[in-house]
Amino acid sequence: MLLVELRSSKLNTQKTNLAFTDVLTLVPTPIGNLEDISKRAITALLEAELIFCEDTRVTKKLLQLLSQKENLQFPCNDFKSFHSHNEKQVLKSLSIEDFKKNIVYVSDAGMPCVSDPGASLVQFCIDNELEYVVLPGANALLTAFAMSGFEQTEFSFYGFLAHKGKERHQKLTQVMQSPILSILYESPHRLVKTLEEIKDIDENRTIFLVKELTKLYEKSYKGSSKNIYEKLKDENIKGEWVIVIEHAKTTGENLELSDIENLDISPKTKAKLIAKMTGKNVKEIYNQLI
Repeated sequence: MLLVELRSSKLNTQKTNLAFTDVLTLVPTPIGNLEDISKRAITALLEAELIFCEDTRVTKKLLQLLSQKENLQFPCNDFKSFHSHNEKQVLKSLSIEDFKKNIVYVSDAGMPCVSDPGASLVQFCIDNELEYVVLPGANALLTAFAMSGFEQTEFSFYGFLAHKGKERHQKLTQVMQSPILSILYESPHRLVKTLEEIKDIDENRTIFLVKELTKLYEKSYKGSSKNIYEKLKDENIKGEWVIVIEHAKTTGENLELSDIENLDISPKTKAKLIAKMTGKNVKEIYNQLI
């Protein structure tokens, strides 16, 4: 393994000397506290010839703040928007020749590709055998997990739930039935609604909440879903939130869909049970069964 790593000379040199040459670098940015920017991230931004941004205004503001704080000048003046609404168009316009320069991608805050754009840009590099580097850095998901105090080391990350409808119900049902920890992001506008839905499914489930990670008004809560809902339901909710949800506790063996499908009961009752387990529409399941 060591021999293989040493032969990957270009990337090895970059990681050792903090130099980025003709490579795409995915740079995580602070999620609140500017002190969390790394030396490697600053070097990549200093050497960038083109910066893809989730929002060019946010990135330019970040560079302005870093310039003031670190007494540096970031020479790049080529900023291009790359976000979930235009990434397909941007990728179609790119050629391998475009990557014969130092390119940086940053999302608005935190780690690219984690509930943020960037994965399609990485896949473009993989498909075209182009060099790319992903720098480690600030991330709300892992920070909240470490803060939560849950000892279970397995978890699933669901990002933001759909705002409403069947998709939201199905995903939340999956979360609440999960045998491992589940982690969600939530906006201030929908936090109370999400807490109420969790409480209605299992009011005794332990959850951990944290808002405004690394910022001045960072605050966390841990307790039963019912108690936390009661505490926050009438509050003026602000900031971005992370929710860590305790796994579902089961006794005996887990019930599988096949167990219900093989039961000698009416299709209507069977459809209701399957819908309860999966969050799917009862009528659709009933039509499939008959």
